[in-house]
Amino acid sequence: MKQQKPFHVMTKPIGAICNLDCEYCYYLEKEELYPETKSFRMEDSTLENYIRQYIETQSTLSEITFAWQGGEPTLMGIDFFRKAVELQDKYRRSGMTIRNSLQTNATIINDEWAIFFKENNFLIGISIDGPPKLHDHYRFDKKGDPSSADVIRGLRLFQKHEVDYNILCVVNNYNGDYPVQIYNYFKDLGAQFMQFIPIVEHFGDGSEVSPRSINPKQYGRFLCAVFDEWVKEDIGKIFIQIFDVSLEAWLGFKPSLCIFNETCGDAMAMEHNGDVYACDHYVTPEYLVGNIGETPIADIINLPFQRKFGEDKKDTLPPYCLDCEVRFVCNGGCPKNRFIDTPNGDPGLNYLCEGYKMFFNHIDAPMKLMAVALENGQTADSIIPIMQKQKTRNTRSRPKRRKGRSI
Repeated sequence: MKQQKPFHVMTKPIGAICNLDCEYCYYLEKEELYPETKSFRMEDSTLENYIRQYIETQSTLSEITFAWQGGEPTLMGIDFFRKAVELQDKYRRSGMTIRNSLQTNATIINDEWAIFFKENNFLIGISIDGPPKLHDHYRFDKKGDPSSADVIRGLRLFQKHEVDYNILCVVNNYNGDYPVQIYNYFKDLGAQFMQFIPIVEHFGDGSEVSPRSINPKQYGRFLCAVFDEWVKEDIGKIFIQIFDVSLEAWLGFKPSLCIFNETCGDAMAMEHNGDVYACDHYVTPEYLVGNIGETPIADIINLPFQRKFGEDKKDTLPPYCLDCEVRFVCNGGCPKNRFIDTPNGDPGLNYLCEGYKMFFNHIDAPMKLMAVALENGQTADSIIPIMQKQKTRNTRSRPKRRKGRSI
């Protein structure tokens, strides 16, 4: 069966195995799903079966992307990915472009890895949570030693060999108070592409979150502060995922990022043994959809369970969200974070709602200006002089603080 609608699979060739022991990592515990497993390495037969099925199922598309994650996928060794590229060439259809993306902590990258990624056009996501003091607060190795120095060494090798990369920053309760410092640090590193991903860890019925979790207002302030830095001089120079997705919405398009799309269910996760789960954030027994060794992936994506999982994102929105002024860009956010009640007492509100509303309302005017500029054939950065004048005007209009005791 050919799958007409595009879909995405986040592939975990080494499961949850990692050389780091980041305190907030939600995936390390997934090793417990396979208590009898001694090796979490994806077998060559599973790799070939997956690549063949994934290409055949989406053969009508001109371009498809294989996404590799973990755990730490580079622990598979470089020969595994050489084999993957060979198999992609073997099953590639005429006229089809195949791309690969890989998320890594970059700590074991050497020249050989960087050269391979460059020669095969891999897009690399590097996990960095800010300057060393902020990054090392939660991201350390199995011995409890800081990882920042090894990460930056890996980043420099990617830059040396001109590998395409972006930075994935997990925003938590600790680094969430330093948005401008983090943004400028990434700029100083030479990064042009960034993602700011909130960490939300909730337990049981969702009544509690971990101390590491970002506070909703804190996340809203973080995004607003980064946006205010970006909009005054970096439009068209620095690309931040949530800003790009927001602009899509203000232009009248459906947001391309799954968490802000109206429905989901088209981004699944596959473990080392071919088990397919409904989503990367739902790798639990009750969300195991199938195994590609038993059920073709084209059938898995179309199973009623998976389709309902995706539609529930829209169908379970509470009335509070349906009437929200920023629903067109938010759509309730990721279902995994919809565990609090609305002000009216209805269940299903996103934990980050307050932060999202703060941010999306904050960027409304600049986004409208950019949308108009693009619709008129101008570039988005043409609004920079307007934003700079506005900032200057706002600064001049602020009342001077009197000396002495504040009122």
